[in-house]
This record gives sequence, structure tokens and C-alpha cells, in this order.
Amino acid sequence: MGKVAFIFPGQGSQKVGMGKDLVEEFRGCKSIFETADAQVGLNLSDIIFNGNDEDLTVTYHAQPAILTTSIALLEKIKEAGIKADYVAGHSLGEFSALVASGAISFEDGVKLVHKRGLLMDKAVPVGQGAMAAVLFLAPEKIEEVISEVNKQGHSVGIANYNSPTQVVITGDAAGVQLASGLIKEAGAKRVLPLKVSGPFHSSLMKPASEEFENELGKINVDTCSIPVISNVTAKAITEASEIKELLVKQLFSPVKWNQSIQELVDLGVDTFVEIGPGKVLTGLVKAISPSSKLVNVYDVETLKQFLNEWEEIKSC
Repeated sequence: MGKVAFIFPGQGSQKVGMGKDLVEEFRGCKSIFETADAQVGLNLSDIIFNGNDEDLTVTYHAQPAILTTSIALLEKIKEAGIKADYVAGHSLGEFSALVASGAISFEDGVKLVHKRGLLMDKAVPVGQGAMAAVLFLAPEKIEEVISEVNKQGHSVGIANYNSPTQVVITGDAAGVQLASGLIKEAGAKRVLPLKVSGPFHSSLMKPASEEFENELGKINVDTCSIPVISNVTAKAITEASEIKELLVKQLFSPVKWNQSIQELVDLGVDTFVEIGPGKVLTGLVKAISPSSKLVNVYDVETLKQFLNEWEEIKSC
């Protein structure tokens, strides 16, 4: 049998009502959401279970909400004695992966991503930054266009290398708009503006990263018990000092998701279990490594199915 990776979703996967069935079914999950409320100092559970899309999509709500839901699901998987050989997460999801690896406690993790959301929100006033997904154009071509746009005084970069056919660009709003038009002319099948509140993973996030480094200094980061694939390097990391350094860089560096999944496949992973709301990562992994086994765990039903079928999945 090949190796197993647990992967954790990032912002954009949130959905009002996520995790509610877990809390109703399992007492342990209820206490995880209550802990999150206490750590962030607001009734996050109410926003998640009964709020509206607009409130939940706010960066400093979405980040702790997704992490909490992912970890509630993970705890039930751990209780069943199921372990991963590697963990990884997309952007915010890297914090869920670090909690899963034992490097950061859940209490510190949820507090940290709430603060991260506040800092990201503050870094660039709403409307001044933008992001867009580019479909079916080689990353090298996209990088060439971005280079030309930046020569005109803009600040545009690549936010995510998501899959062989999907790259996300980020930066100042006018620059992203200009780059989007030129990328279409260069042959991209589609360029889709993203509904986000800021230019994440761009150099415009550097002020936020400096303040975030101070926040990281306040918490305890341990050596990982399970290797984490870093968004910044697409390589496995375990050391506490390296984790802190890369989490600061992650705020203004591209998420190398395509490269991270390829690295996991090279390390012998053939089964990917996406733990948390949505199915975004499963779709990306399918595009990167079509022969891999893919499992989604996002609610009570999919959790029970996974726990029941795990021995069969493992032995396939």
C-alpha cells in the first residue's frame, strides 16, 4: 500500500452551516467549536452555523471557521486510529496541517489565523487589491505578462500554482485588470476575477507579514510529528524554526500547490484525504495526479463513510 496524505482546504471553501451536524452528533466536536469561540473572543460558532455568506466570507471569520471545522473532523479520524504519512494545506489550510502535525496547538492555531485574517484585511484597503484565476495558459507565459505589467509601475505576482491548468494572479487592482486582458490576448482560455477582499500572497502583504511574525513569536511551535509540505518550498518540513520562517514568507509568496502534490506523489503518496469544507483540493489533485485515490471528508455522512470504508480504501 502507498502512503497517505491528509490535505486541508483554504479560504473560499467556507459554507454557512458547515460543522453543525458534527456538533449535533458528537460532544467532542461541540467542545472544539466552543474552544474556538473562547480563543477568538467572539461567537464564531453562531456566524458559522446561523450567519450569512457575507459575514462568514470576511477574512478574519473565514480563516478560523475553516480551521475549526477541519480540526473537528480530523479529531474524529484520529480517534479511529487513522494516521497520515504527510499533511499539507492550501494557504490557510497549512495552519490546519500544522495543527494536525502537532507543531501548533489547536488553541494557538485558531487564535493565530484569526489574527492573520485581521492583519491581511488591514494590509490593503478593500478595493485596492484584486486576484484572478487564469485557466489553460503556461505559467511561463503568465510570468512574462506579469513582468511587463510590473515595468509599468504595478505590483502583480502569482498567488497560486494550483494545478497544471490553473494559476491565480494577485496584486494591485489596476495591475491585475491590465494583466488579465494581456493574459487573455496571450491565449488563456479564461481569466476569472475572484471574489476576495484583498491581494493575498502578493508583495502588498509584506506589511502584514511583519506584524504576523510578532504574533508567531508569542506562541509555541514544536517539531512536527508528521512532515508538513510547505506552500512556499513544496518540500517537507518538520523543524520549528523553519516552520515559523516559512509561515511569515507564505503571506507574500506564491502557494506552490501543484508542486506540493507532485512532491507528495514522488514521496510515495497514492491516497489523498481532503479534510474540511468543500471539495476544491480534491479537484486540483485530480488534475495534477489523475491516478491517485481521493477521499472527501466534510460532514457527518462523509466522515462515517470514510471510517467504515478505510480498511478497503487502504488495501485497494
